[in-house]
Amino acid sequence: MGAHILEIGYLFASILYILGLKKLSGPKTARSGNLWAAVGMTVAIFATIFLYKDENGNNLGNLGLIFGGIAIGTVIGWMIAKKVAMTAMPQMVSLFNGMGGACAAIIGLIEFPHAMHAENPDRLILLTIFCGLVIGTVSFSGSMVAFAKLNGNMKKDIRLPFYNILNTLLIIGILGLTACLSMDNIPNAEMWVYILCAASFLYGVLFVIPIGGADMPVVISLLNSFTGMAAAFGGFLYDNMAMLTGGILVGSAGTILTVVMCQAMNRSLTNVIFGAFGTGGVAKAASGDGVQKSFREVSPSDAAVLMNYATKVVIVPGYGLAVAQAQHVVHELEELLESRGVEVKYAIHPVAGRMPGHMNVLLAESNVDYGKLVEMEDINPEFSTTDVVLVLGANDVVNPAAKEDPSSPIYGMPILNVEDSKQIIINKRSMSVGYAGIDNDLFYRDKTSMLFGDAKQVLAKLVEEVKAL
Repeated sequence: MGAHILEIGYLFASILYILGLKKLSGPKTARSGNLWAAVGMTVAIFATIFLYKDENGNNLGNLGLIFGGIAIGTVIGWMIAKKVAMTAMPQMVSLFNGMGGACAAIIGLIEFPHAMHAENPDRLILLTIFCGLVIGTVSFSGSMVAFAKLNGNMKKDIRLPFYNILNTLLIIGILGLTACLSMDNIPNAEMWVYILCAASFLYGVLFVIPIGGADMPVVISLLNSFTGMAAAFGGFLYDNMAMLTGGILVGSAGTILTVVMCQAMNRSLTNVIFGAFGTGGVAKAASGDGVQKSFREVSPSDAAVLMNYATKVVIVPGYGLAVAQAQHVVHELEELLESRGVEVKYAIHPVAGRMPGHMNVLLAESNVDYGKLVEMEDINPEFSTTDVVLVLGANDVVNPAAKEDPSSPIYGMPILNVEDSKQIIINKRSMSVGYAGIDNDLFYRDKTSMLFGDAKQVLAKLVEEVKAL
């Protein structure tokens, strides 16, 4: 009877996962979708703790350790989630993703002795264990490197000599060792398993260290899909339908998102992984061409006049907006301009910020109407009829070099065509390059004006100036 209730619990949890994932696709239902999926996970965990029985009819033991671990994890997770700044969300996603990969790897390390030393080792089970171990370890070490890069602990992208050859040989070695351990009773198997784990860890590090710039969101999404796959192998190993379903959903969702983001950037996944965006091209761009360029600076007063008497204003939010925590002030400016009869929209690039949806979440925090957030492919045709574009802390996603300079590292990446509008106001702290490390020729064009300063302070000043008109 208990086994049947346990299966029903898993089925109920799986349904909640799917419904929660569906709700996460819409901004208005995302919060409830997250809650539904969390309830599903809670049901699966407690159903396993209280209803699972082994082949001898025994319930799970070590309940004190289990509940102690849950309590500690809940407190730590709650505190981090409450304190983390919106700008640090990508780092937190990488950190939590890495923890999921580590859990999957630990499952493999714990289970392989039992499976390997069984009287008749099940080769399929061994292969499942090693697949989860390898993918989970790669996801863990890769996510930790991604965390260090996003958090500023690792500021330079590293590309070793013969990088592609080294990585290819390493992955061939990992696949070969996995096959040997799964199919044959090789001597000193335990030692080779730990060598396999170390090689997977090294591959995860080498896989991520040369990647930077606009490719980081793609890598984070790819690592997320790895963690989902590793969890799915764990679900298959334990014959746990809830774990299997959750892993498949995370793995497939991460894979789909990775493919969509690559398409949005007009880059292949192979190019992202092996192209090492942010190394040679960045160094070349950072060195500059030696030509002194001039730019035009505008005061908040003049910028306020331009926007106040415009018919249509498009705001381009970027990472600088998130850093300044200026989402509430920009919403105030938007409402003020609309009260003066100005049409205001927000242009959202697929990789604006540090991860997909970063700007959407940020603006939703200040209750910006989601209908005003317009995706890149829909807003680009509207720039030619826009009077003023206000770019807030965005750099690479409005860089015309993506269309005009074949030697640029971002060449081919679709961008927001802000240069088509009548006037462009760009807010930055300085003329320094953006996250991709390349200069932006847009800053030096005739219809572009630079409005320097912290985004929050500049927007507050703009609000004051518009009110005074």
